[in-house]
Amino acid sequence: MPRYARSEREALADLLLDLGPDAPTINEGWRTRDLAAHLVVRERRPDAAAGILLPPLRRHGEAVRRRVAARPYPELVARVRRPPAWSPLSNPLTDELVNTMEFFIHHEDVRRARPGWLPRDLPARLSAVLWKRTAVLARVALRRFPADLLVQAPGFGELTVGRGGERLRLVGAPGELALFLSGRQRVSRVQIDGPATPADRLRTASLGF
Repeated sequence: MPRYARSEREALADLLLDLGPDAPTINEGWRTRDLAAHLVVRERRPDAAAGILLPPLRRHGEAVRRRVAARPYPELVARVRRPPAWSPLSNPLTDELVNTMEFFIHHEDVRRARPGWLPRDLPARLSAVLWKRTAVLARVALRRFPADLLVQAPGFGELTVGRGGERLRLVGAPGELALFLSGRQRVSRVQIDGPATPADRLRTASLGF
């Protein structure tokens, strides 16, 4: 079985090294060094990583991330490339489940901050994995969205979410939908069909975690 979490991790680590510590990412305020530090903290510092989801711990998590970011950049990238086997997020039992979409998205965070980027032609099996993860994300991120929203990944599946109301259709490849629904609407290539007001609201909604 392909190990997409591993291949996306390796590709991201290679790109981080090629671009150096000060290249842009699409994450506001973050350069490549900041993104690498985020990934290291996420897998190696559970106490600080909890701040990603829990506001009371956010200040502590950011302080730890900044200290980690100050380390030599090649060391940071080496830690991204070789995660600890003891981590709840990167051990052999959880790696594919937890990290395939995480590293796909962060790989694109760096790729799509560069001029002239184009979407990758992803393997169908990777797209199928991304659709499974994206369907879960859509149900969480859009459960309160004020519309009757049909999310479609042609060839992979579809689902309806939202609180009801005007009808919208969000269509894209699984990878593009993953980026859109994780808050990266401005760099995702999707199609939105429906009334202009809810469509614009969807394009600018605060999505993801």
